[in-house]
Amino acid sequence: MPGLAASLHSPERTKLGGYDFYREVLGSPKYVVAPMVDQSELAWRKLSRKYGAQLVYTPMINAKMFAQDMRRQYREQAFNTTFGEEGGPEDRPLIVQFCANDPEQLLVSARAVEGYCDAVDVNLGCPQDIARRGHYGSFLQDEWDLIYNLINTLHRNLNVPVTAKFRVFSTVEKTVEYAKMLERAGAQILTCHGRTREQRGHKSGLADWEKIRAVKEAVSVPVFANGNILFHSDIERCLKATGADAVMSAEGNLYNPAIFCAADPFVSTSGPASSSSSPSSGPTSGSDAVSLLSEYLTGMHPRCTQLAREYLAIVKSQRTPTAPSAVKGHLFKLLRPALGKEKDLREQLGRARIDKNDDSVALTRYGEIVDELNKRMERDEIATEGKDPGSLVVTDGPTGLPVLPHWLVQPYFRPLPPADSDATKGKASVENAAAREPVSAMAEVAPGTPSSDVATLSGKRSVTERAPDPEEDGRRDQGKRVKLETVEGLALQSE
Repeated sequence: MPGLAASLHSPERTKLGGYDFYREVLGSPKYVVAPMVDQSELAWRKLSRKYGAQLVYTPMINAKMFAQDMRRQYREQAFNTTFGEEGGPEDRPLIVQFCANDPEQLLVSARAVEGYCDAVDVNLGCPQDIARRGHYGSFLQDEWDLIYNLINTLHRNLNVPVTAKFRVFSTVEKTVEYAKMLERAGAQILTCHGRTREQRGHKSGLADWEKIRAVKEAVSVPVFANGNILFHSDIERCLKATGADAVMSAEGNLYNPAIFCAADPFVSTSGPASSSSSPSSGPTSGSDAVSLLSEYLTGMHPRCTQLAREYLAIVKSQRTPTAPSAVKGHLFKLLRPALGKEKDLREQLGRARIDKNDDSVALTRYGEIVDELNKRMERDEIATEGKDPGSLVVTDGPTGLPVLPHWLVQPYFRPLPPADSDATKGKASVENAAAREPVSAMAEVAPGTPSSDVATLSGKRSVTERAPDPEEDGRRDQGKRVKLETVEGLALQSE
């Protein structure tokens, strides 16, 4: 099994680097799940691996908090070693990601997990306001000496390799020099997110694949490409356009954890709609529908309730706790199209209470809601039997992308910002690099979100923005955290 070539948890295994590490330890992964705060937890990593993920990152961990003895509860929540599941045989290969601005604190934290992972990653890409306040992520981008010391300290002192994930600058030249500095510091894999620090939220726009290609051509270590992955077909387009060794997915994986699984080539038939990979819901003209399906839908799109049930089963089966609020966040994303139709169940899921003393109460209620939703999706699917799957696809007007039947998992996208905004700079170069790029970015609040939920969000941070911050952790209470998690359709930045 990749990641377990040497004795598990042994600090004496041979430390490889670059492509030797990528091939011999990680197993040459091409499909990678991004580090996502509150969302790439153990249970989700297991589900993602089941559906084709070959390498997975933990959620970002705050190195300062993890290094402090008084933060033992935070340690157990961030990376639980008590039950032997995180970093165990079913959780490899695995890279643990930290945010930090102090090399010594980072080293203390990294040493605590190096026996349970295959590498330690330094987050240099988080663009959220909390990263600005905490002085980490992309807000270290202009402090190259500090970044060099963070990476080099781990490179010289850990028994496992160090890697880095970063965002691009506004120019290719500075982006390339930055990447070369990270390599000199000792990073053995570079993940390049093709968006700038300013491209976030509703200004996300397109990732610039040409900058990723420039990085790939300038360094000698493996490069992972991150950005613009909505459908399975985007993976090969990205690899071709960037020359990267692997593609990392964040939001695409959250809305469809089977995004890495290929499906049989689409053939228009007059048979019944499939619940696995064939779309079904809302007419487009026949030839246009077949064209869209053959171009974009080369991957699996299982029934949303099927994946939700599988995820809940994993959560219940493992000893390592999963925060019910994190579970709710996943359910809202997986079930988003279906809950848009079944608004009563959407409201029930949003109002499901979490008992701090008994997580099973919330999990049981979640399961009941998913079971009822599954019955309704079976009803809707049966109603389409005998129809050509290609006749059931809808084309989203602003983007030209296919919208699948509401019982199937699918990406959530919104139109690009105005053409003259910073978020769309580089659009032409991206489109020249690939035959047809996704012309959309993920939304943060789904259409139809109850006004009360939108009010809850007003002025508050999204799930990813609520990364632990040394200065603010003690000020947040669990009630507010849970309330934020109830809003459907929140999309995470992939940092």
